[in-house]
Amino acid sequence: MIEILSEKVITALMLGGVLVLVMTGFPIAFVIASVALIMGFLLFGGDITYHILYSRMYSMTLSYPFLAVPLFTFMGVILQMTGIIDELYTVLYDSMRGFRGGLAIVTILFGTILAACLGVITASVSMLTMIALAPMVTRGYDKSIASGSVVAAGTLGILIPPSIMLVVYAPQAGISIGQMFMGAFLPGLFLSACYCAYVGIRCYLNPKLGPPVPEDQKSMLPFGAKMIRLLKALLPPLGIILAVLGTIFLGIAPPTEAAAMGSLAAVILAVAYRKMTWDVAKRAGLETLRVSALVLLIAGICYAYVGVFMSAGCGNVVFDLIMSVPGGKWGSFLVIMLILFVLGMFIEWIGIVFIMVPIVSPIIVALGFDPLWAGLMICINLQMAFQTPPMAMSIFVCKGTAPPELGVTMEHIIKGVVPFIIIIALSLIVFSIFPQIITFLPSLM
Repeated sequence: MIEILSEKVITALMLGGVLVLVMTGFPIAFVIASVALIMGFLLFGGDITYHILYSRMYSMTLSYPFLAVPLFTFMGVILQMTGIIDELYTVLYDSMRGFRGGLAIVTILFGTILAACLGVITASVSMLTMIALAPMVTRGYDKSIASGSVVAAGTLGILIPPSIMLVVYAPQAGISIGQMFMGAFLPGLFLSACYCAYVGIRCYLNPKLGPPVPEDQKSMLPFGAKMIRLLKALLPPLGIILAVLGTIFLGIAPPTEAAAMGSLAAVILAVAYRKMTWDVAKRAGLETLRVSALVLLIAGICYAYVGVFMSAGCGNVVFDLIMSVPGGKWGSFLVIMLILFVLGMFIEWIGIVFIMVPIVSPIIVALGFDPLWAGLMICINLQMAFQTPPMAMSIFVCKGTAPPELGVTMEHIIKGVVPFIIIIALSLIVFSIFPQIITFLPSLM
């Protein structure tokens, strides 16, 4: 065992070790497990290290709130595979195709509704790419604004409930999942409205970026018929939203049971629309198993890593460092947000949440911030992580799903997401000035 290393050196080795090894390309779970095991063995010896790792991983697997992860994942996968809500995009498409930038705005609106139904970001981005990207590019839309709209709208799925990130974050910070869900709703809609406003204004000023569909290609259905189609197309997503968020907000069921209600509603809708088959059920079960196992594996390993980190006194080092930042509590909070933003460029969000949240949560309380407000600010901040290379999961999903014949390159996508990243950063300032945007709905529960 090594006893001569200072806590500051140990902190630098544990945090720096993860960051450096992640850049080698090894899976995040192997990287974090290796650093925790090696540093724990060097600092405490084998018996204590094994006890810390085993006990924390075991307690994580028995954590009841995490049962919502496979349930929400299954709900989203069923909706994605059955294509129940695909009709909604077609209806919105017919309604907005005559406006400049209308197809991109429809993509953002559809992505917002998807976010309230799926909760899995890869599913949202891939669905939007397959459904919306080709119609925009083939009708002369700028490839950057088209792909940027797809990525930004799809990334809303990690914020607007039922978000897997919120389910994972809340237990780590000791916050109610239901309150996190309600608190994320208005910021998600605010971001969606800002995205639509940006696309609309930019295409109005430069029609070449998002030209309207020619008159001869517009739908000739009367207004009343269009409204009936829209209402029918809205029924499935509204049913899912009511089954999940409605039961939570009205106090009928806590989030875990609401996740079960959402899964049941998704299956009932699939059966009602005659989309449910044995093959769909099998593939949905396997995909749910794959995603849930990945999330819970990384969760358990990160939780064990934090155990070693805290036992070595590193939490106190980080606490003292952030509390000593000039600028008072806002200066310290800004440093926390900048650290999380930089980490998001290199580490998957699951690792960031499970490593950083137990460390920064006591600091946030000590600074005097509302933990719910601060937690959602962090989750909104991590939205940028999905759109900032080199990690940038949303960008890679969009590029990998986009049909090659469209000619959408990585450069187009990165150029397209930059304005949306700026919008998120500016929105964080707005939420700091007007915290009620986040705290209003939870206060009504």
